Amino acid sequence: MYLSVVHEQDVQYNKQQGGTLTEKEPKPPIRVKMKVGEIEFEIECQEDQLQPTVDKILSTVTEKLKETPLMMERTAPRPRAETCKGIIQKLWEEAWFANAKGLGEVHSELARHGFHYDRTAVAHALIDLVKDGILTREGKPRRYQYAQKRPPP
Repeated sequence: MYLSVVHEQDVQYNKQQGGTLTEKEPKPPIRVKMKVGEIEFEIECQEDQLQPTVDKILSTVTEKLKETPLMMERTAPRPRAETCKGIIQKLWEEAWFANAKGLGEVHSELARHGFHYDRTAVAHALIDLVKDGILTREGKPRRYQYAQKRPPP
């Protein structure tokens, strides 16, 4: 009987202090990071709450994914020409050289397309295309104009 009285006194004291004798130390929360498709989320909860929480999130995400129209699969971008000459040849195929263009215009057009070649590289590629019979060159040195010698296929 003495023990139960002491125990009851301890319980009352612990309640006043904010705890109980039988109460265990709380476990630290569990953190989980998940990624479903393009959606990422993080969960922090107690161990006993983890499974229901994950189930709720997954069911919500799958419902939202069903509602959202499927995005078109990304089409692979066209392979880019790898050489300066190849890029200029693509411009010729697009009939860009139907009107005569100067070195500066060709260089600017390549830059507009995202190809930042040195002007000398562009000049060498233009000369190679003249030698290949694709382009023709008219004018005086340092002021040459390049035009298509024959139309693209």
